[in-house]
Amino acid sequence: MSTEEFGGLAEHVRLLSQGAASSEELVTRAIERIEASQSTINAFRWVRGERALDDARDADRRLAAGERLPLLGVPLAVKDDTDVAGLPTLFGCCGELPPAERDGEAVRRLRAAGAVIVGKTNSCELGQWPFTEGPAFGATRNPWSTDHTPGGSSGGSAAAVAAGLIPAALGSDGAGSVRIPAAWTHLVGIKPQRGRVSLHPYADAFQGLAVNGPLARTVADAALLLDVVQGPHPEDLHRPDAIEASAAARRDPGRLRIALAWRPPLTLTRTMPHPEVRRAVTALAEALARLGHHVEEARPRYGLIGLAFVPRATAGIAEVAALHPEPALLDPRTRTAMSHGRTLGGRIVRAARAREARQHARIGAIFDSYDVVLTPTTAAPPPRIGTFDGLSAWRTDATMAAACPYAWPWNVLGWPGVNVPAGLTSDQLPVGAQLLGPAGSEERLISLAAQLEADQRWYEKRPPAPTTRSAPVIPGSVPVEQ
Repeated sequence: MSTEEFGGLAEHVRLLSQGAASSEELVTRAIERIEASQSTINAFRWVRGERALDDARDADRRLAAGERLPLLGVPLAVKDDTDVAGLPTLFGCCGELPPAERDGEAVRRLRAAGAVIVGKTNSCELGQWPFTEGPAFGATRNPWSTDHTPGGSSGGSAAAVAAGLIPAALGSDGAGSVRIPAAWTHLVGIKPQRGRVSLHPYADAFQGLAVNGPLARTVADAALLLDVVQGPHPEDLHRPDAIEASAAARRDPGRLRIALAWRPPLTLTRTMPHPEVRRAVTALAEALARLGHHVEEARPRYGLIGLAFVPRATAGIAEVAALHPEPALLDPRTRTAMSHGRTLGGRIVRAARAREARQHARIGAIFDSYDVVLTPTTAAPPPRIGTFDGLSAWRTDATMAAACPYAWPWNVLGWPGVNVPAGLTSDQLPVGAQLLGPAGSEERLISLAAQLEADQRWYEKRPPAPTTRSAPVIPGSVPVEQ
C-alpha cells in the first residue's frame, strides 16, 4: 500500500509541499489503482491518462518554483455530469456526445486551485436513482462489499474515494445523490446550500434541486474541497454569500439543540428505518448528548412536500434528457419520467416552485426550537447489485422511496446537509446519518460533524481489500486515455 492511499487531501498536500512525493508519482499511482480496480469497483467512466500526467508534471514544475495553491498537484475526480474539457459528459447514458469544449465552473475552480483531474466517475442515467448501474458502463460496486451498490447517483465518486483510489471527489446531489452514497460507503458527504457551488453551464439544474458537493473520508478534507469549489459563475441564478468551511471544521460548535427525527415525509411506503440503521443513528445521538448537546426526538412539519418534489424532479429529467441526441437509447424508466416531466412542466412546476417560501416557513419552524435536525440518511443499508433490475418505473420509484425517504426534502428547500458515517451493520455494510440545517448553515453543520468525527474516529475504518472479479467489458466502461 502506498503512503498516500487513504491519506486524504491533507496528506496529499503535505506530501507535495514537503517534497516527499511528486504530483507525477501521486497521479501515476492513482491511475494505476483506478485501472487495477475497474474489474471489481468500476468507479470511472473516463480516465484522462497522459493528459492528467502532463498536468501533474506541470504542477511539479510549479511546486519546484515555490508556487503554493490549496490543491496544487493533488489528484481528484469529478462525476460524469460535470463538464471537463476534452471529455464527453454522458451522465450515465449510452450513446455518443462530442467532448466538452471547456470546463464547467466547478472544474475551472479545481484547476485554479492546482488540482489534477484524473477522470470522471460513473453515475446512473441522468442521476435519477440511488444505485449506479446501467447498460452504458455496467455496475459500480461498493468497496465494502462488491455484491452491493455504493448508492447513487454519485456512486462512482463515492466508490473511488472509499476504495482509496483518490483522496476526494466531487459529486452532485439532487435528491440525496451525495449523501446517500456517502452513507453507504462510510464517507463524509456535504450537500451545500443551493448555489454554493456553481453548476454552470447549467443555471438552475433540475429545477433548483441539484447542487454539487464533496465526498471525502474526513470532515476537514470535505471542507477543504468545498472551500475550493464554492463561488458563483456570473450567469448563476443563486448566489449565496461565501463561507469558511475549513475554519468551521476547526471550530467548536458550542452546545447545540438537536432534533432527532425518525419519521420521514409522506412517501406512501410506510417506511421506517431498518433496525440496524436505527441502532446506528441512536448511537450517534447518544454520542452527541455525551458531547454536551441537548438531543430530543422531534419532527419537522414536512406536509405534502412530495407534491412539490415530483414536478420539479421529472421536469428536470425531461429538460436534461432532451439534450441527448438519441432518446431511444435511454432507459424506459427515463422515458417515462420524461413523459411525466412534460406533463407536469410549465404551469404545474412553476406552482410547485412558488410553494417553496411557504415550505421554508413551515418546515423551518423547527429551527425556532432546535439548531440542527438529525435523521438517518437512508432507511436501509445498501441494496444488492441488481435489486432494481427489470422493475417498472413505478416499482423503481416505490423501492427507491422506501430505501431513501429522508434526503430529498432538503433539495426542495435548497438547504444544506452533511452525511456522517454512523457505523457498520452486522454484515459490515456502512450506514449514515445526516445533519440538516436551515439556509446558509453549512459552517455550523461542519463544526458539529468535525466534533463528532473527533469522538467517533470513523476514518480509521477501511473497506477490505478487493477480490478479483471477472466482469464483461461494457463499451465505454474501460478508462480511456485522452
